[in-house]
Amino acid sequence: MRRRVLTASILTAAMVALSACSGMPGMGNAQPAPAPAQEEKAEGGEAAAAADTDKVYELKISTSQTEQALITRNYQKLADTLNEKSNGRLKVTVFPAGQLGSDEDVLEQAIQGVNVAVNTDASRMGQYVKDFSILMMGYFADNYDECYQVTQTDTFKGWCDTLSSDHGIKILSFTFYDGPREFMTNKPINTPDDLKGLRIRTIGQEVCTETIQAMGGTPISMSWGEVYNGIQSKALEGCEAQNTSTYPSRIYEVCEYQSKTHHFQLMQGLICGQKWFDSLPEDLQTLLVETSVEMGKTTAADVMTEVEDAEKKMVEAGMTIVEPDVAPFKALVDPVYEKLGYAELREQLYKEIGKTN
Repeated sequence: MRRRVLTASILTAAMVALSACSGMPGMGNAQPAPAPAQEEKAEGGEAAAAADTDKVYELKISTSQTEQALITRNYQKLADTLNEKSNGRLKVTVFPAGQLGSDEDVLEQAIQGVNVAVNTDASRMGQYVKDFSILMMGYFADNYDECYQVTQTDTFKGWCDTLSSDHGIKILSFTFYDGPREFMTNKPINTPDDLKGLRIRTIGQEVCTETIQAMGGTPISMSWGEVYNGIQSKALEGCEAQNTSTYPSRIYEVCEYQSKTHHFQLMQGLICGQKWFDSLPEDLQTLLVETSVEMGKTTAADVMTEVEDAEKKMVEAGMTIVEPDVAPFKALVDPVYEKLGYAELREQLYKEIGKTN
């Protein structure tokens, strides 16, 4: 009996020892530890992150302006900066002179998710969020600084959020500036009466056409690339535009006078589709927006210098500069704010930026 108990005890001890040893390397089939699977998962995540870092995202910037136009050159500076700062992860290329299509066509492509960005103005964005158009109302702002302050308001940020959430449009920057717009004609414009009956090319948006009509002209919507021939063939009596476009487009060759009414302050925006923007890694999203905003601000300082240089060159080519009293023009435009429903918004924005008149 004692021998059987002893034998059982020895067998029990041996089984415990074997069980303990089975968890040791080379000593049997232990339960698989979770660590290897976790390590594989971690390694997979690192590999995905590495692949994401290596991926190149291409963006094509479109503008209807010529290659020589200031806004085009500023977008080229932006492209060069982004390509360098992203270490090649962004490949940004500028396509001037409508090479990718009309602004409206490229904008529609962007909304659908194509990797394009397009130069635009506030009146075009007003087709999606009406209030945006106030930035292109006649005599809304006196200079770039006032326009920039508007882009920093909560009201403006709300417009951008609506464009993004409801229309799939991402504002990368609205801090680019192209200068004040003036009349280019073959007769001097000293008073609103001088504009009466003149067919003037302008941007084909309500805020622009209503402003030009209120000032005395007959607004005509036409592609910018057709304006030179339009004036030359007398289909137009003139146009209204900024020096940074009229000089490189050689409008001074078909117009004898520039009348400096400064009726629009042309803020420019760079927009892409929200769908494509969301496909970027977060660090590239941040880089793209911050660099675009900063480039707009820094190049704005160069605009007025270029505006003045362009004016001198056009005068040297034979153009005459007219500097009318703008008060009568302003008085005629003021009722348009009420007519188009912008009077209260103007007062609200003026309060936000501290503008008194």
